[in-house]
Amino acid sequence: MSLSVNLENRSEKKCELCGSSESIEALAVNPRNGDKDEDNVVVCAVCKNQIQETDKIDGNHMRCLTESIWSTVPAVQVVSYRLLQSMPTIEWAQDALGNAYLAEDTLEWVQSGESKLIHKDANGNILNAGDSVTLIQDLNVKGANFTAKRGTAVRRIRLVHDNAEHIEGKIDGQHIVILTKYVKRS
Repeated sequence: MSLSVNLENRSEKKCELCGSSESIEALAVNPRNGDKDEDNVVVCAVCKNQIQETDKIDGNHMRCLTESIWSTVPAVQVVSYRLLQSMPTIEWAQDALGNAYLAEDTLEWVQSGESKLIHKDANGNILNAGDSVTLIQDLNVKGANFTAKRGTAVRRIRLVHDNAEHIEGKIDGQHIVILTKYVKRS
């Protein structure tokens, strides 16, 4: 898709993710169709490929997301957040995701383009990204040599996008994956 004058001015003719000025184009952000400029993000060919094939993400190139997540443009925030979510094993990406703040409508846009897995706690309550949960039993944390005690609060959880039985959170500074059957919504 070619760039409109508004998109050229907004992006300064550079990729809104990495800042490259080579082979840039407008890309509609799902689930919106791109009729309006604010529903598009200006990306270079490399970033476009990363967006369309998230299973082949180049972590080094995508370090730019630590800055683009703070863009004032909601479409850029949505794309950055989704790309960061697609890198669950890369520590800097998860740190950036944990520090990111999105307005409610922007977070809804992020979630509207995702698959419709429904994460539920032990009581059947629906869990959303950013919720706080409490552990309902002691959990041995593998690889960290500590036990997360029953009643421990986990704030600002993240949902694992491809598994409705897993959530992510931090306990005692450790980023861990928790089974939803061991938590209740706070």
